[in-house]
Amino acid sequence: MRSENSLVLGSDRALYLGDLPATGWHRHACPVFLLGLSGRFALHLPDQPVAHCHSALVNTGVEHVFDPRGEQVAVVYLEPDAPEARALQPWLQRSHGVMLDPAARVGARGVVQARLGSFDLPAMLDITLDPVAPLDERVARAIHWMRRGGGNAIRRDMAAASVQLSASRFNHLFRQQAGVSFRSYRVWAQVRSALGGLAVSPRLTDAALEGAFVDSSHFSRTFRQTFGMTPSSVLKPLRSVTRV
Repeated sequence: MRSENSLVLGSDRALYLGDLPATGWHRHACPVFLLGLSGRFALHLPDQPVAHCHSALVNTGVEHVFDPRGEQVAVVYLEPDAPEARALQPWLQRSHGVMLDPAARVGARGVVQARLGSFDLPAMLDITLDPVAPLDERVARAIHWMRRGGGNAIRRDMAAASVQLSASRFNHLFRQQAGVSFRSYRVWAQVRSALGGLAVSPRLTDAALEGAFVDSSHFSRTFRQTFGMTPSSVLKPLRSVTRV
């Protein structure tokens, strides 16, 4: 039985469930967990053989192509302030940014989807995630501001001044803590806010406004750079968008 395409946006993570086309080369501003629900998918990495697997963890900034090959998939995006995102870093760094088939095998698809629905990632992985310290409060505050404001609520110089740091020092701290530059995360926050706008209106122009993009063309270009796909290829088949 095939699930309807759906998107759930949590406070520090997001879940896409359903069908997806093959992407182009792209990289994310946060770690992503890929899971084949009905079969194996293909994962392309630079200068490596194509991997065919049931699950994968891809770290922030790792360039890749994701090809579901017609299978239904689940994609979990972990924000930098999600505890699992930080706890996964030692594992991801030891494996050069990509872990293949890290998910524990569970026979019943209903169990898998229940764990996905509750964002219970530790229960799904065949690894132990140790407790980690939270993000530096100054960086966490900037991330929260950007998520609330669609990326345009705060500029780097504003964030730096609010914590009495120079812009360059703050950017260094942000990258060190979040694993991505302030600017790259701000773009991700804009895209995330635009997707959240789909919960209110299905129109791409309205989504673009929600994410503070100049227009729908600007949103489309940024979406393609972020996900390696056009917005219409993902959003038109989307049946539900939920904020939790």
